[in-house]
Amino acid sequence: MSAPVIDRAGRARDAVAHERWAEAYPLLHARDRHPDEALTPDDLDALSDAAWWAGHLDESVAARLRAHSAHVAAGDHRGAGLAARWLHDEYAGLGRPAVAAGWLHRAHHHLDGLPPCPEQSLLARTDVEEATARGDGPGAQAAAARMTRLAEDSADPDLRALSRQASSAALLARGRRAEGLALLDEAVSAAAGGELSALCTGRLYCLALAQCLEAADLGRAVEWTRTAMEWCAGTDDGGNPFRGVCRAHRAEVLDLLGEWPAAEDEARRACREVPVDRLEAAAAAYRAAGDVQRRQGRLDEAARSYAHAHDLGRLPQPGLALLRLAQGRADAAAAGLRLALACQDVRHGPLARARLLAAVTEVALAGGAVREAADAAAELDVLAGGVPLLRALADTAAGAVALAESPGAALPPLRRALDGWLRLRVPYEAARTRTLLAAADRAAGDQEAARHELALARDGFERLGAAPDARRAAALLASASRRRPPGGDGLLVSGA
Repeated sequence: MSAPVIDRAGRARDAVAHERWAEAYPLLHARDRHPDEALTPDDLDALSDAAWWAGHLDESVAARLRAHSAHVAAGDHRGAGLAARWLHDEYAGLGRPAVAAGWLHRAHHHLDGLPPCPEQSLLARTDVEEATARGDGPGAQAAAARMTRLAEDSADPDLRALSRQASSAALLARGRRAEGLALLDEAVSAAAGGELSALCTGRLYCLALAQCLEAADLGRAVEWTRTAMEWCAGTDDGGNPFRGVCRAHRAEVLDLLGEWPAAEDEARRACREVPVDRLEAAAAAYRAAGDVQRRQGRLDEAARSYAHAHDLGRLPQPGLALLRLAQGRADAAAAGLRLALACQDVRHGPLARARLLAAVTEVALAGGAVREAADAAAELDVLAGGVPLLRALADTAAGAVALAESPGAALPPLRRALDGWLRLRVPYEAARTRTLLAAADRAAGDQEAARHELALARDGFERLGAAPDARRAAALLASASRRRPPGGDGLLVSGA
């Protein structure tokens, strides 16, 4: 073997060891095509990883298949089992569930009969995910405990952090919020502290951001999206496959915070950056962009964004239903929401259902179906518990229903809702709640308070660029200033 080839092999392995993937990929790629070299099974694993980081997903899968075959030929069941486990993930991300399931069975075939080993910990993680998806809480908890034991025995920081995240997911699915979020904090702090590999760090950030958004923990979502994007920027030496996914979550957070131009920009960039095996993140980004466009009155653009999200396999609800309502198609809005609620399963977190229920309340009230709105608001109240974001949604819905049924009872829940939105720093929902409060104030005979709330709502909408809401608040304010009687305002519930 010539000296340049030997040097290339050493440089490639050093780049892999230090996770310099932009450097490792061309070196491994060249070695794989050199007639005098044969990559070892470990080299093929590294080539697969490097190709994935470089965005060459087909090459990554092909190298992993070769690595699996090489491990089998060498009688290395641990290596073969780990390769099979990664192939399960890759095929699942590419939307090929039957092939993914086959590789998961092969991973079990390789690993189940072996003495305890680190590779079994990653396999147990998949068991946690599958048990959670089918609603088997005890099964998920048992698999998480098994993963944790194996991770602790391995003394591998990556596995320990991933086991805490898996345990967190199992606990959150069973409603044990405080314990679950505490474990998630522990896992993410290891990533933020630079204690983990780049692969594990990126996966943990993506998983944690999804978890805290599903759990309606806006404070964590704000903090962790910022930290994750800083990490992505600091590791981008030619491409970071996690950047688009993290950016999509960032767009969702910025949308809630009322930073709409930034949210739409992040959503557009995320759609360009998300790798093809993570298209659900691109769908979420399109939905976030559609929500911004809808609130700004850009209805045709919102419709296109929602259509893109739908094309990628994600129902863009409740945004699409609220778009239909804005277009005067209340029946289509109600039908879409019924379908979305029917399609929900245990994989969706409480925030997703809460948003749907808030939209059902709004659409039902717009159509005069007060009983249906009250039922949705009652379910939302039970779901919310003491979670601040969910509680603000529930109080807003309860106040809107009270306005329709008994206006005198609307002030307490609406004041609680406004306080919640202000504490959370969610300006759009705060402004919308002020319009409801204005109606309740008028019903109570306090015209001055009603005008004050409407003025604040109008100003808030104008700052956000929510032109339709701003025009409507301004018209209501002008009407109140002329002391016209309340009624027929058509006040809305929630655009979250």
